[in-house]
Amino acid sequence: MKYKAIYLCLASAIGVLGGCKPHQEAPAPVPPKVEVIAVKQADVPITREWVGTLDGSDNASIQAQVTGYLLSQNYKDGELVKAGQLLFKLDDRTFKAEADQAAANLDQSKARLKKTELDVARYTPLAKDDAISQQELDNAIQANAAAKANVAAAEAALAQAKINLGYTNITSPIDGIASISNAQVGELIGAGRGDLTVVSKVNPIKVNFNISEQEYLAFRRHYPNAFDEREGSANKIVFELILADGSIYGRKGHFLAVDRQVGERTGSLKMQVSFENPDYLLRPGQFSRVNAVVSESKGALLVPQRAVTEMQGTYLVAVVDEHQKVSIVKVDPGALHGSDWVIRKGLKAGDKVIAEGTQKVRDGISVTAVPYQEKKKTADATAPTPATTPKGS
Repeated sequence: MKYKAIYLCLASAIGVLGGCKPHQEAPAPVPPKVEVIAVKQADVPITREWVGTLDGSDNASIQAQVTGYLLSQNYKDGELVKAGQLLFKLDDRTFKAEADQAAANLDQSKARLKKTELDVARYTPLAKDDAISQQELDNAIQANAAAKANVAAAEAALAQAKINLGYTNITSPIDGIASISNAQVGELIGAGRGDLTVVSKVNPIKVNFNISEQEYLAFRRHYPNAFDEREGSANKIVFELILADGSIYGRKGHFLAVDRQVGERTGSLKMQVSFENPDYLLRPGQFSRVNAVVSESKGALLVPQRAVTEMQGTYLVAVVDEHQKVSIVKVDPGALHGSDWVIRKGLKAGDKVIAEGTQKVRDGISVTAVPYQEKKKTADATAPTPATTPKGS
């Protein structure tokens, strides 16, 4: 019985041991697959972009100079008009009457002048012969002088009456596009009423925008003679216009003018650029973006925009080292260049950054890195990107 009990205990122990499986460790996670690209180094032009407003190269406010009833509008709203073309016609009967009255007054003044001239001519020899007093001759001379002044005043009054009569024909002083009329036929209009219409010369058309002092200095350093007023000296700066729908205008613009001073409140300068507009696509008042190359960055470090992640104003890039380990690096981005971003600090040429798969990684993990696919890069480059520096840089 004693050995039987020992045997049963051993058998039970062996059974227990036989029923237990050995402990197995969890399999290591598979490193995520990411696509990397080497940081490039190249000399690149630095482009800046501004928001601008289009305006006519010349704008003429058409207003009434005299008061009268509007008889007719002689142009079609929104059409191209020529300098001297009749736009509005006012009732001119009152002004014709005033001109006729002024002409009659002039004739009377001329008749009086003729009489005083005859008096002076007749009294002069008589005074020499003491046939009349010197006082009578002096009076005739003074009357002649007064008559000459009256004639001059009457001529001026007639000229003013003719000017007022001419104001009843309201014409365009320039070639351009006339806006929709603000007046109605039959309305009594006069000086101080405001614009009846506005005529704008839109070919060429100009864009107004503001540049900072820093951008102005960058312009001057990159284009030393950019703002020289001599003919042809400013054509080195070429501007590109981006319309409200994101399309790029087909013609390049050239520098037109820069304001004389920096705004005390804004710290900016007003700048104007001119664009040819032969098909009148561009109209005053349109908002657009304008960009231009303002400088060149020598040996700039370039990475795809998609490789840079912004988190609350901080810009991060995931770098993969030779051991396939990831490091999250803070960078200081500069201007955009095409589909790439210029990196001023945080990277060096040749570093491999993750361009596809950044959402899969964190600092310190291992990855399986493969080259970034060109087809994805090409598709990414087709999206329009503003040539601006990041906010706060």
